[in-house]
Amino acid sequence: MLVFAASDKGGTGRSVTSANLAYRRALDGDDVCYLDFDFGSPTATAVFDTPNVRTEAEGRGLHSFLKGKVTEPLRADVWSRTEHPVLSDRPSGSGRLVLLPGDRGGGEFVTDEENLHRCVDLFLRLRREFDLIVVDLSAGRSYAMDLVLAATARDELRRVPARWLLYHRWTRQHVMAAAELVAGRQGIVSHGVAMGHDRAALLGAIRFVRAAVPDLESPQWAQMPPAQYTWMRQCNKRLEELAASLEIGKSRVLGSVPLEPVLQMHEQLITDDDVLDSKIANFKTRQALVELAERLTDDKYWGQL
Repeated sequence: MLVFAASDKGGTGRSVTSANLAYRRALDGDDVCYLDFDFGSPTATAVFDTPNVRTEAEGRGLHSFLKGKVTEPLRADVWSRTEHPVLSDRPSGSGRLVLLPGDRGGGEFVTDEENLHRCVDLFLRLRREFDLIVVDLSAGRSYAMDLVLAATARDELRRVPARWLLYHRWTRQHVMAAAELVAGRQGIVSHGVAMGHDRAALLGAIRFVRAAVPDLESPQWAQMPPAQYTWMRQCNKRLEELAASLEIGKSRVLGSVPLEPVLQMHEQLITDDDVLDSKIANFKTRQALVELAERLTDDKYWGQL
């Protein structure tokens, strides 16, 4: 299955959450491949704690491959290449976790027939190797998004299951921007239909992920001054109403990730050690990531709308 991670704005937690979903699926035994298609600012090597891979990717990453400068993109086995003390000890029963990094400073590029063909071929080859292929796209209506919309509209990929995760923070501006990215005149759906996608099928393959959502029922927020707490609850209600009016309400949401200090301060994978041993991360964050990873392939959360 192909999973495309998109967002209208930067700073939504798209990359770090997608990496955590890939990690969780690999822990459950799936063979997972993570592609850094954020051509303007590839950061996956930092999230997976593979600094040497970032250096090696210069001139050998996905950007160079798609432009025909190399015949194969660089691959890195995360379990063996990471410098993270927990990740480097591959858990028993886990599947493969492979990173295809982007070139450092590669930059965006316009889609043409040659790099489109390379993209289609890459997806087909990876599908034969991996259960899940996570593709992290640049923010907004980027060339990377154009490329994958065009690729998945090709006959060769039409029957390959594909799902889209649209990330946004839980603020008015981000909610409005996320809705526009999907349903706007230049959004994913209209652009995808113009490329040959079926509108209902494409819309049905899109779900939203709310990031950095305050848990107003937690003791942390309940200790706020009464006036602030009341105002926060009112804002939350208005945001729910706004999301529903823009047709990205709860029925379109695959899951929400709580406001997590670890992810705000240091974008990283949340391991069980972080929650149960060092206790630097919150249990609710771990649970949210586990649920999101499970729902990726649970058909009851998907289907045409």
